[in-house]
Formats: sequence, C-alpha cells, structure tokens
Amino acid sequence: MESADVFTLAYVVFSFCFVFTPNEFQSAGLTVQNLFSERLGSEDVAFVQYHVRRATATLLVHSALPLGYYLGMCVVASNSNQLSEHLSSKGWQVYVVVSSSILLSSCLLSLSWCQRQWASHPIPKALAAHAPAQSSWRAVASSINTEFRRIDKFATGVPGARVIVTDTWIIKVTTYYIHVAQQHNSHLTVVSSKQHNMNSSTPVQIVTLRVDSIDSRVQSFNIRLNSTEYSELREKLQAPVRNAANVVVHLTMSELFLEIFRDHVELNQMYERPTTQELEPCVGCMQENANIKLVCQCQTEAASEGGCQQCFCRPMWCLTCMGKWFASRQDQQQPETWLGSRVPCPTCRAKFCILDVCLTR
Repeated sequence: MESADVFTLAYVVFSFCFVFTPNEFQSAGLTVQNLFSERLGSEDVAFVQYHVRRATATLLVHSALPLGYYLGMCVVASNSNQLSEHLSSKGWQVYVVVSSSILLSSCLLSLSWCQRQWASHPIPKALAAHAPAQSSWRAVASSINTEFRRIDKFATGVPGARVIVTDTWIIKVTTYYIHVAQQHNSHLTVVSSKQHNMNSSTPVQIVTLRVDSIDSRVQSFNIRLNSTEYSELREKLQAPVRNAANVVVHLTMSELFLEIFRDHVELNQMYERPTTQELEPCVGCMQENANIKLVCQCQTEAASEGGCQQCFCRPMWCLTCMGKWFASRQDQQQPETWLGSRVPCPTCRAKFCILDVCLTR
C-alpha cells in the first residue's frame, strides 16, 4: 500500500496546485490557459469569448480530477493484487459513480452552452444585464473586447485572477467567471487591507475594494490589489471611491518604507540635546522642528571600508524628511536591501545606517 500512499499524496498536491496555480506551475506552463491555448484563441482579439471558453475548459478539467485519481490508482494497482482487490470494494464503486457523474454533468452542461452559441453561459448572461434595449450580450462583449485591446487600460494580477479597468468597464477575472461593472453605474468602497510580510523588510499591503452597481441586476464583487498599484487604479477610475473603513493605503513603496523606518528609529536610543540648544525648523520641509541627530552607535568596520562615520551636524532634519532622504538613496529595484544599507548624511555626507538615527529630546 506504500505506492498507493505516495501516489495519493502526489496527486493531492498536484491537483491543489493545478487548481490554485502557484507561480511555479504558471512558469512551467501547467495551466488550463497554456495547455489549451490553441483551442481557446487569443485574449487580445476577443477577450470575452476567450474567457467563456477558458472558464468552460477549466470546469471540464477540474471536474475530471476526481476520476483521474481513480484511474491513476488503477495503474498503481496493476502491480499489486492486494490493492486491486481494495479498488473493487463497494466504497470505491460509489466513488467511481460519483466522480463519473461529476464529469458527465460538466460535459453535458458545457455541450448545452456550446450548442446555444454560449448565450446560456453564466458570463454572457451576466453581460446581458448591461446590454442596451434591442441589443444582446454580444454588443457588450464587442465593447469590452475593443477597450481591452487599448494599451492605456489598467491590468494587474495573474491570468486566472486579474483586475482590469478600461475607460468604461471594471472587470474581475476568476477561475470560472468574470465579473463586469460599468464605471458610470458603479461606486467603489475600500473595505479592508491586510499586510503580508513576504520577507522581513518589505511587507506588502493588499487592499480590498468592493464594486457596487446601481443596477440591481449586476452582482457586487470585490477586487484585491497591491497598495502600490492603488494610485494607478484611481487614475483610471471615473467611478467614485469611498473609504468607509478609514483604511490607510500605502500608495508607494517609499511611503510604506517611511512607516517601517519610523518604527525602527523609535526603538533606537534617544539623543539628549544640550539644554542651550534650541530646535530649529527642519531644513527639508520647514514645517516640523528638526528632531533627528545622527549618532554612530553600531558596531561596524572602519570608515575607510565603507562603514558608518560619526556625524557632527546639529539636529537639522525631522524624522519624515530623514526617512525620505534615506529611501531616495536606495536601489528602487531592491527594496529588501533598504533597511540594511548605509547612506550619506544630507548635510556633511558622513555615512550612517538606520541604527544611527536618533530622536532628540
């Protein structure tokens, strides 16, 4: 039975990855879109028709996975009499009937969609709600196809889970469906945000927005995107965006870094300024008092080898401006290296790291 256990584990892992498609499977081309690319046509030429066929093909392939497991077990059992007898039990017979019924039902449903020229498919039925009088879903599909071909659209996400915004339409692509809403009939609401620590230094904020249409026939749906793409989305949107939950959206990587920079600096030892020294306005913004003093206090190599240096400047910068200066001197393509790097003092050019940035009191 060991071979059966190994096959079961491998098949479960493969099926899970094939359905939810991690980056490794996408890179290897193990996706429905890639395996059936010749039959699906081109997304750029006919976006709606492509996704109708893709969703149908995905349904068929996924519904075949349970029966595929039984067929694979039969191959494994060909070298084991004990396993062959086990596959003949009543429990396995019921499994075969159920898995075959699932696949057969999916085939019949897909065939009925195809014979009716896809008009009864869930995607065209949803598009029909946007069709003007005396028109059909194909007119809506033509409009979406035309706007999708334009290069100025907003698009983000992987092929099976994308968010697309054109001049007229807000579109969310899912595994078996696409949600569509007209911009002028919709409003968006920021409902939540979650921060994911992809690594220790560059957490990613994922913002969730709900798209609601004033047309009761159009189902509301949520879209999710990286906070760094939020400003680009807003530029493309004509529909209003409400922030009912008062979610703070980090628009850029630099803004997200500023928050992390501030948290780290607050953990550093504070600088006791002389009582005779008055705090002056920050030379960067002239809005806040200068409250940052650079004090070399980390264990590092000699200055000649690129280590930290002692800065003798009086407090001249506020925390926000110093954080912006620190971020501006970084490699923008490698944000994971920002916190561990050294930059020159904006005044005297003495090198410092984040451990040397001290708040004054």
